[in-house]
Amino acid sequence: MSFYRGIGIIRYSAMEIDRDAYLSRISVVPGVNFVPSRDSLELLQIRHLETVPFENLDIHWKPPIILDTNRFYEKIVVGKRGGFCYELNGLFEMLLRSLGFGTRLVSARPYSKENGFGPEFDHAAIIVSLGDTEYLVDVGFGDFAAGPLKIAVGEEQTDREGTFRINELENGALVVEKRRGDGWRPEYMFGMQGRNLAEFSEMCDFQQYSPDSHFTKGKICSVLTTNGRKTLTDRSYIVTTNCDRVETPVHSEAEFNEILMREFGIRQNEEISI
Repeated sequence: MSFYRGIGIIRYSAMEIDRDAYLSRISVVPGVNFVPSRDSLELLQIRHLETVPFENLDIHWKPPIILDTNRFYEKIVVGKRGGFCYELNGLFEMLLRSLGFGTRLVSARPYSKENGFGPEFDHAAIIVSLGDTEYLVDVGFGDFAAGPLKIAVGEEQTDREGTFRINELENGALVVEKRRGDGWRPEYMFGMQGRNLAEFSEMCDFQQYSPDSHFTKGKICSVLTTNGRKTLTDRSYIVTTNCDRVETPVHSEAEFNEILMREFGIRQNEEISI
C-alpha cells in the first residue's frame, strides 16, 4: 500500500538560506570564514547535534512534513524546532554546501534485529567530500556518531558516542556498524549515489502516515548535551550524564508538554505556512 500523498506537496527549493541565522541557531559564531576541513566539519556537526533535536512531534501534532527546504528552514532555524532525518540532513546539507563543502544526500536503510535492513530511502544521510577523502555525516539518526566518519572500509573510528566502522557487503553496498559489547551491530546500509530530496517522498509519507511506521507509535525528542544526552518520550524522560542514567516516568500529556518546553524550548504550535 502506498502512503504517498505527493500531489503539490513536494518542493525542493533552491532557496538562499540566511547562513548567519543558521550558524547562530547551532551556536556557531556567524560571519566566520569557514575553510572546508575535517575540523570545521566536525565542529558544525557536533554543534548541530547539541542544539537541534531529533524529534517526530509533527507526526503526532498533524502538520504534514513536506519535503521543502524552505519549510525545513522556517521550522528548524526560525521556529527553533528539530525534525527527523529528511528535515535535519536535508537542511544541514544545504548549510554545508553554502560553506563550500562538497556534499550529496544519499539513501540509507536502517537495521533492526526483527526486520533486518529497511527499504531504500528509509533514511537520508550526507556524504561530504574533502579532497580525495569522503565522510559519512549524519545529524538526523538520533543516537549515532557525534562526528564525521571517514569512509574507509574496516577502519575503526571512535568518538564520544562510541566506536564505529564501515564495511562492504557482498552486494557492494556499505554498512556502518557500532561496537556493542564484544560484537558489532549494523546501524544502517547506505549507498554512494547522490539523491534528490524528492526521491525520499514516498518513504517520508510512509514514516508519518503508516501505522506500521515506528514514528507513528509514539512521540520522541532527543538531543546531545555536552556530556551526554536527554531524551523525552510519551512514557519517560531520560538524562544520561557521562556514565550515569536517570529515567523519570512521564504520566500524562500535560507532563510531557511541560518537560518539552522546559528542557527543549518547544511547544505545540500551528503548521508553518509559506
